[in-house]
Amino acid sequence: MKTFRNCLMTAVGAGLLSLGLAAPADAGAIRLGMTTWVGYGPLFLARDLGYFKEAGVDVDLKIIEESALYMAAVAGGDLDGAASTVDELMKYRSDELCFKYVLALDDSHGGDGVVTQADVKSLKDLKGQQVALNEGSISEFWFNVLLKKEGMTEADVTITNMTADDAATAFIAGQVPAAVTWEPHLTEVRKGGKGKVLIDSTTTPGLIVDVIALKCDLIEKHPEDVKALVKGYYKAVDYIKANPEKAYEIMAKGIGGYLEKPEDFAAGAKGVRYYDRDRNLEFFGTPEKSEGSDLVNFAQDVWGKAGKLKMTIDAKTILDTDFIKEQ
Repeated sequence: MKTFRNCLMTAVGAGLLSLGLAAPADAGAIRLGMTTWVGYGPLFLARDLGYFKEAGVDVDLKIIEESALYMAAVAGGDLDGAASTVDELMKYRSDELCFKYVLALDDSHGGDGVVTQADVKSLKDLKGQQVALNEGSISEFWFNVLLKKEGMTEADVTITNMTADDAATAFIAGQVPAAVTWEPHLTEVRKGGKGKVLIDSTTTPGLIVDVIALKCDLIEKHPEDVKALVKGYYKAVDYIKANPEKAYEIMAKGIGGYLEKPEDFAAGAKGVRYYDRDRNLEFFGTPEKSEGSDLVNFAQDVWGKAGKLKMTIDAKTILDTDFIKEQ
């Protein structure tokens, strides 16, 4: 099955790339790729309530569950950008693929976690043990942050590479003693009585942050479209504040997958914090000094030392603060 899945991924990737060769989107349209994640709900809400079109842009949202695939589509011109975490996207930045972060969407506030056996009291108890996580993903990045706080490194444990979903399944089945995963699996572990959530992302606020990255040529050629994207997104976040239950229903239907039930979406939303205009202004600050620049610099350090970056990335070159002031 793994071989079949890998072949399928390769074929899908080739298919995406064959759709276009670096052709920019038409004016008034932005195409975005992303995985299934509760944090991207406001994008679907803005689309389905017509907020993007009302602001002047048609936003096409594509669910693609592998970051390598949707970033290949960005590089090939079939997408104009992507939604993902600050650190994840940095691995794809290169001289050939220029993009910038124009909007922060959310941060994980309990939505990611480390699950362990019930008798584990701290990460130090995992020394020498197997930990399942998705290498090269936000899970590995976040786990490295947690290890560093305990004076540990990945060398202190045995990493087994699995997707976050597979890692949770393996843990619940008793195949691995610990795993790094996310919702809804954290809730499954808490309810199932097999092990516990040792640490979740409430302990690291502002570290796992999702952003919109858009290609530099689109930003340069169609700034009004970017402004419209931001404006529509802000309106959707305000709608969530005023009508949470209705918003969850619309977002669940829009995203689908494991979040297709409104009650599941609502449960997942408890683990994220959506970023409105004020929070974006706070997060981006200035490229010289802000939460955003600190996070970029930290990811540069972690992924740079791990050899996962294609270039040295300066916060000033990847954070674009021109659009977040949009009303």
